[in-house]
Amino acid sequence: MAPGELVIHERTLHPNQTAFVESAAKRIVIRAGRRGGKTVGVACRAVRRFLGDENGAGRRRQLYAAPTQEQVDAFWYECKRALDEPIRAGVIRKNESLHLLEVPGTRARIRAKTAWNADTLRGDYADDLYLDEWQLMDESAWGLVGAPMLMDNDGDAVFIYTPLTLRTRSVSKARDPQHAAKMFKAAQADTSGRWATFHFASHENPFISQQALEDISRDLSSMAYRQEILAEDVDEPPGALWKRDIIDAGRVEKAPALVRVVVAVDPAATGRADSDETGIVVAGVDAEGRGYVLKDASMRGSPSAWAAAVAREYEAWQADRVVAEVNNGGDMVEQTVRGVEEGISYRAVRASRGKDVRAEPVSARYERGLVHHVGAFNELEDQMCGWVPGQRSPDRMDALVWALTDLMLGTENPDNYVFAVA
Repeated sequence: MAPGELVIHERTLHPNQTAFVESAAKRIVIRAGRRGGKTVGVACRAVRRFLGDENGAGRRRQLYAAPTQEQVDAFWYECKRALDEPIRAGVIRKNESLHLLEVPGTRARIRAKTAWNADTLRGDYADDLYLDEWQLMDESAWGLVGAPMLMDNDGDAVFIYTPLTLRTRSVSKARDPQHAAKMFKAAQADTSGRWATFHFASHENPFISQQALEDISRDLSSMAYRQEILAEDVDEPPGALWKRDIIDAGRVEKAPALVRVVVAVDPAATGRADSDETGIVVAGVDAEGRGYVLKDASMRGSPSAWAAAVAREYEAWQADRVVAEVNNGGDMVEQTVRGVEEGISYRAVRASRGKDVRAEPVSARYERGLVHHVGAFNELEDQMCGWVPGQRSPDRMDALVWALTDLMLGTENPDNYVFAVA
């Protein structure tokens, strides 16, 4: 395209958008509130890099990926709008079905694809990769495919996300729900200039209705407001019984000799859509009474599948006992476990009081430095640090509480639970 030959209809950018659009960092992480202008900004960046300079030199290959078609369509619309005149003139070729814009005779292009995980990105390559709604994607979309596709051309990557809320966690494909937040934190700590971070709230976009934003905000909880609108990474809600710094302080690489090991099971509750996971946690205690969390083997599956997993962990860790909550399953839980391995030592536990009452003494042991995690258990720790008494408690955390209660508390709080030894 000759200089001034065709007009590019670029939107007016607000200062936060301009900052990341013009950033020269090789890796950019953008954390912004809903309607903050993230997608418009990255579309502008993609168009500029696709076109190169005024003579067309330095054109680059652009690949944008987002979890849903609606997000891809928003990016695609912005690119087509900006390049409408050269598309109409035939200078740029458009393929609607592939969401592809390209300059004939060159390798320069813009491509938009849906991507929950790595598989949808395989077989492609780019000079600039954009992963939008990164917090919802499987991490392998970057680690297994995204990063390698940039190696040949020393390409750049942009990660865009809004912090996860309890609502958005339920649709995330991420194995570690905090992977985007952890990337942002690590990028902030980088001093090489390779990484850059940008954080702005929804309110900082002057091109949206502030009245509409205020109206929407009234329907959000204070926590969701901080995450969705202010774009704050909040992974420890006020009142949570466990704190990440306490867990981290007690983390060890290896457990000492243990005098007892148990496998605790909290079966998925029947009839509840929000409880399709069976908590399975292995823990032990040493001669000094210190607890060690050894493994989180929680899973989704049929009763026979989780019973088989319990038997495997029991054998692998040479456990002394299986501890299983039977509030929802009754004798079925024992029958299921013994149906897989008849000789398992089994203890049924039935809650007689609220889960917050049972969890508090376990949390207190953490605060006193008496519990250690052997390695990291991302999903379990997310549940622990995200749970506030009064909420329905998640299955992994419940299994942890039963395990450490059996190992460290014994029957010192008999009002909290009832043991039935089999």
